[in-house]
Amino acid sequence: MASSVRLVKKPVLVAPVDPTPSTVLSLSSLDSQLFLRFPIEYLLVYASPHGVDRDVTAARVKAALARSLVPYYPLAGRVKTRPDSTGLDVVCQAQGAGLLEAVSDYTASDFQRAPRSVAEWRKLLLVEVFKVVPPLVVQLTWLSDGCVALGIGFSHCVIDGIGSSEFLNLFAELATSRAKLSEFQPKPVWDRQLLNSAGRTNLGTHPEFGRVPDLSGFVTRFAQERLSPTSITFDKTWLKELKNIAMSTSQAGEFPYTSFEVLSGHIWRSWARSLNLPAKQVLKLLFSINIRNRVKPSLPAGYYGNAFVLGCAQTSVKDLTEKGLGYCADLVRGAKERVGDEYAREVVESVSWPRRASPDSVGVLIISQWSRLGLDRVDFGLGRPVHVGPICCDRYCLFLPVRDRMEAVKVMVAVPTSAVDRYENLMRSPYS
Repeated sequence: MASSVRLVKKPVLVAPVDPTPSTVLSLSSLDSQLFLRFPIEYLLVYASPHGVDRDVTAARVKAALARSLVPYYPLAGRVKTRPDSTGLDVVCQAQGAGLLEAVSDYTASDFQRAPRSVAEWRKLLLVEVFKVVPPLVVQLTWLSDGCVALGIGFSHCVIDGIGSSEFLNLFAELATSRAKLSEFQPKPVWDRQLLNSAGRTNLGTHPEFGRVPDLSGFVTRFAQERLSPTSITFDKTWLKELKNIAMSTSQAGEFPYTSFEVLSGHIWRSWARSLNLPAKQVLKLLFSINIRNRVKPSLPAGYYGNAFVLGCAQTSVKDLTEKGLGYCADLVRGAKERVGDEYAREVVESVSWPRRASPDSVGVLIISQWSRLGLDRVDFGLGRPVHVGPICCDRYCLFLPVRDRMEAVKVMVAVPTSAVDRYENLMRSPYS
């Protein structure tokens, strides 16, 4: 039986504690792209110390939110489409971020497994209670065993993963009074014009935006078949073994592979094999690549807008399944190495109005690396989280941190129910 979640207080909008600019800020071309019209939704679970005062904790979180919204005041604004429809703006009038408080009969141990359904944990962030959803919504949920779940939702068009992690660490530091607002580094920087279109017309080839034939009813299958969430943890030993396998099966691997290259390749290959797709179906692996230090000049420290492009590895089902892990890892490495300043600037032009390029969904698996964001260090005075993950586990594959195991990675993704058993078996059988 599904666990219940019930609000115990009326939802509120929390405005910045000090006056902030009343203005309209333009989001960048990367921010405004069609691909990012969805929220980033984190779920952090804390093993609350015995005897914690709920009212005091809730008041401390609310006060810290109001203080952290002063330097990050656009998160208290509202996103709107520009009158000419060329992009998005943020109207900043201190409208406020959303704050909710709830109770649930979940326990912390419930989050050590994969959710039973894609949306099982949806009520741990009840954004729909707001008529207009703010760019930031926070929900504090008290669990039945005395632990705490913190759901946080960000409008992705306003902030990316790195930016959201910097905000959350400031939010947590202020909640515990470990640092003063004036001392916190890096200072948030807007400067969204740095990733705007420059009107280039001569653009290179970008396979992430290309269309491939759907030979297998791929889109229909993922839209109509029930998806089953999975969660598998890879420790240091297992990752080392994947690296050894990749080196032994690679035709081009002259240098040791990274954990990301081999794990991404292994997931992609296992996913493809489990779906039983036609040999000629073209598949793509898309993954975010931070461009803060890849563009020239580098973006300033504290830039919290979207500063990533999608790396794209592409091949056929036949080659992906038959050529081994080294081949897959080489494709991932090659996709990473292609991204430099020129590549990033071409992506900015491609996603800008009027082109508005966006990745297709045919044959696509998307990976996002949350394990390196520092979310496992976000401490609101309740200790470090015992679980870091998404509110909903869907077809986006997430790399997540594992508490007290720095080199381990938890992999969460939902796959069609007809393929889930084979997918999990292949993931646990790297030599197959």
